Amino acid sequence: MALMNILPFARFLLNQAIQEGDIAIDATVGNGHDTVYLAQRVGDSGHVFGFDIQREAIAAAAARLAEHGLRERVTLLERSHSELLVALPADVHGRIAGAVFNLGYLPGGNKQIVTQPESTIAAVRQLLSVMRPGGVIVLVVYHGHPEGKRERDALLDYVRSLDQRRVHALKYEFINRQNDPPFLLALEKREEENGQPAGER
Repeated sequence: MALMNILPFARFLLNQAIQEGDIAIDATVGNGHDTVYLAQRVGDSGHVFGFDIQREAIAAAAARLAEHGLRERVTLLERSHSELLVALPADVHGRIAGAVFNLGYLPGGNKQIVTQPESTIAAVRQLLSVMRPGGVIVLVVYHGHPEGKRERDALLDYVRSLDQRRVHALKYEFINRQNDPPFLLALEKREEENGQPAGER
């Protein structure tokens, strides 16, 4: 089909932002599929930092990375993405090219453990402060469960409040699909006219 589905479109956007040698963030490691993709994208000279609060997710991602021979390109952190600012080494601040969030619960895991709007928004806010101009954050929002709807509403309110001079914000969704299909939010950090990197107002 001519219109991309949500996940291919997420990869398309990240492909525009992330090149070999870059720094990338997987903010919700899950089973490691995005982590592998990012590690392949940044190449031997780049690096990926992956966050997840669940030990089983970190273990699954480590195994998947090892299968692909990519383990050395990734630092996996068993901690919340809301701790991103203190967890990342200072030398990557200002160098992050792209980040991805798959919100909701771990596929095949405990459905009672879900991403929360407070920590997700905190992570996005922190990323905007340390990404390079032109960096892209992609969030795939799954809202087919009550907590997902709460996170969806809070995220949309937050994203709409971002200063358009500092952040480009996009919502991509299929509006005639049934049963709360996932949609995508993408944020691109802009550069101010004087050449200084822009963050959040």
